[in-house]
Amino acid sequence: MKILLSIRQEPINTLVLALPLAAAAELLHWGPMWVFVLSAIGVIPMARYIGQATEVLAHYTGPRIGGLLNATLGNAAELIITIFAIRAGLLELVKASITGSILGNLLLVMGMSMVYGGARHGLQKFNRQQASNNAILLGLAIVALVIPSLFSHSIGPDGSLKVEALSLGVAGVMIVLYVLGLIFSFKLHQGPLAAAVAEMPQAPQGKLWSVRTAVIVLSLATLGVVFLSELLVGAVDAVIAGVGISEFFLGIILIPLIGNVAEHLVAVQVAGQNKMDLSVEISVASSLQIALFVAPVLVFISLLMGNPLTLIFNQFELIALIAGVLIAAMVSADGESNWLEGAELLAVYAILGLAFFLLPV
Repeated sequence: MKILLSIRQEPINTLVLALPLAAAAELLHWGPMWVFVLSAIGVIPMARYIGQATEVLAHYTGPRIGGLLNATLGNAAELIITIFAIRAGLLELVKASITGSILGNLLLVMGMSMVYGGARHGLQKFNRQQASNNAILLGLAIVALVIPSLFSHSIGPDGSLKVEALSLGVAGVMIVLYVLGLIFSFKLHQGPLAAAVAEMPQAPQGKLWSVRTAVIVLSLATLGVVFLSELLVGAVDAVIAGVGISEFFLGIILIPLIGNVAEHLVAVQVAGQNKMDLSVEISVASSLQIALFVAPVLVFISLLMGNPLTLIFNQFELIALIAGVLIAAMVSADGESNWLEGAELLAVYAILGLAFFLLPV
């Protein structure tokens, strides 16, 4: 009953009906496009349920363990989708989705948050020192992603043992840095990796699920994402051929949006509540999770699956990553935001999206 009540109270959760429709589309052969669209829509409420269940468990376990849960499950939906893409050999789509997730959080989500919050409250302020620290962390994360791409051509051809060793070594260092960042954030109760922890006790207001209910919801939602991800990835090739878009555009724009819509809405919502500190932290934390946790974990998972993924990004991805981090750091450097700065971030995202769309298939 509690879960049904949640569905009625939150309109986004009504999209869960897309799950049985996606299954029907696959079984009744409605066509790859229907399978892809319905699967993508179905992932949105599943990701939302994973987030809600994680918040409830965090409420019961306390800020430290709860923060760890949030840090590891915050991008669960996208992680599952990319694992299935690796299994299918769609490695370029996986790397594009990593780039797209970072850009989406820094430009699209932060931009929408500043526009919405600025339109409602005018000039909004957030911690300037923390914004500077966040910019440094993001810079380090991007450097870690860029270095293998720059050095690989001098080390050996793509796919060689030396290049794979470089990617594995960088991935290992990134995971260590992520763990150290978690320890630092949780001890001081500040920083992007602890952003959600400070808000967790307030998250499940009025309708706190039991631990058992939260575990059941988390398990079912995860299984739902697994099922839908298999259908989604299975339809990718047919959609690319049928629509005429590139695998690169699909990975850099569409896949990140599918897996992170629920989290994006939360960041915009809290900006509308004049909690710009938290909104910025959510955007930065998600970007850091992708760069320092999801990307390196995928490198090791891909090795186990027999489809090695290297951290070698193309020139378009590198330029976009560097530009995205620079403009986000510049906009947030003064600790103030308004709707015009948000519009500027959205403009950069739109320009990059147009360029990615027009790249040849």
